[in-house]
Amino acid sequence: MNKIQFSIDCKYLFVILTALFSSYSIAQQKYVIDNSNHFWEKVQFGGGLGLGIGSGYTDISIMPSAIYNVNQIVAVGVGLQFGYLNSRNYYESYVYGGSLITLVNPIPELQLSAELEQVRVDTRYDSNINRPAFSDSYWNTALYLGAGYRTGNVTIGARYDVLYDPDRSLYGSGFMPFVRVYF
Repeated sequence: MNKIQFSIDCKYLFVILTALFSSYSIAQQKYVIDNSNHFWEKVQFGGGLGLGIGSGYTDISIMPSAIYNVNQIVAVGVGLQFGYLNSRNYYESYVYGGSLITLVNPIPELQLSAELEQVRVDTRYDSNINRPAFSDSYWNTALYLGAGYRTGNVTIGARYDVLYDPDRSLYGSGFMPFVRVYF
């Protein structure tokens, strides 16, 4: 290869690289973030609080959550769950975990939901005449499919755990009503 051939090849390489990088920089300029559509303007917070107190029974739950409104029809979000249950002289249980939720509003008044929940259940059973004290800890997975009537920020409906197992599920039934509020 002579010196003239190498010089011409370098010029072609330079032209090709210049063309590639100039089109790359133009592409970068075309995709500037649109500040008129802020992420936080599409986020809503909500959740639930629960308190049940009776003769020798306590049930406290805190379930904060947040959703991101992808558009007017679809929202996706995450939630946390903390719970404490105590039945005097029988058991004490702690529940904690999280969930992923998808909400679909095909029409403004109808909200369909799918929620995958994974919680840890730690329970200590007290001893009594018929059995010794023991503990049980396990992960519980639930997949809720639901539907509800929506008005404003409030949805009232029902959901069903399609993975419900009466021997291991956290709740006594796979079916449960809900009230969902996001601000």
